[in-house]
Amino acid sequence: MKVKHLKKIKLINSSLLILGIVTSFFSVSLFAYDEAQAIKLSEDKTQQSTSTTRIYVDKKDPYLMIKTVAGNTFKRFADEQPAIQANPNILKNIVREELMPYINYKYSAFKVIGKHLKKTTAQERKDFVPVFRDYLITSYAQVFTLYNNQPVEFAPAKNFSDKKIVAVKTRVIMQGRDDIDVSFKVRKNRKTNEWKAFDMVAEGVSLLDSKQAELGGVIRQKGLPYVTELLKKKSERDIVFKTKTAKNKAG
Repeated sequence: MKVKHLKKIKLINSSLLILGIVTSFFSVSLFAYDEAQAIKLSEDKTQQSTSTTRIYVDKKDPYLMIKTVAGNTFKRFADEQPAIQANPNILKNIVREELMPYINYKYSAFKVIGKHLKKTTAQERKDFVPVFRDYLITSYAQVFTLYNNQPVEFAPAKNFSDKKIVAVKTRVIMQGRDDIDVSFKVRKNRKTNEWKAFDMVAEGVSLLDSKQAELGGVIRQKGLPYVTELLKKKSERDIVFKTKTAKNKAG
């Protein structure tokens, strides 16, 4: 069971790379990126300011949103690489500013609490949500240190006019090993008609389900405030380039 669990964790960690890998600024090929979507993306690009290469994010289109947000994120990652190498915690700033506005972290936080929601108080949930957000920021930032310019393929966009939740399917092309199929689950806000990501499924393994399984027992035994403090400590950890650390220890 432990081996199976570790395998799932590795799949999740590998799939987190997609948030940065899926970008038009790097080597990305599409399954069947239809002409209409290509034209729409081109129109979006013309809306960017002449003083910046940051692309406008269309939150009314879940497929374009995922691609564009990733592009903006990793454009900054590339531009600020010298500073990041000197201070890896800059990755947290990039994730906070470029990714989090398009992630429904409150919905994700409540999903992680799951069946224990009724056993928590309004104040406990209010305290948990921003800490869970910071925990996600640190988690994504740490995974970004593993980015190695892997190309990604997109499945064709589908009609989402009558959908509340859609899965944006992608495939990470891995050299020397099996490719990784990943779906980003994106949810529509009924009031604003805007979409935000809330989960990611890698090779059939849901990130939210994984976190729910990891934290559910702790919430049941020790309560949500305990988990809030636990995640707060984890979110405060510095970002580290592990390969560089390993070399330093070897030296």
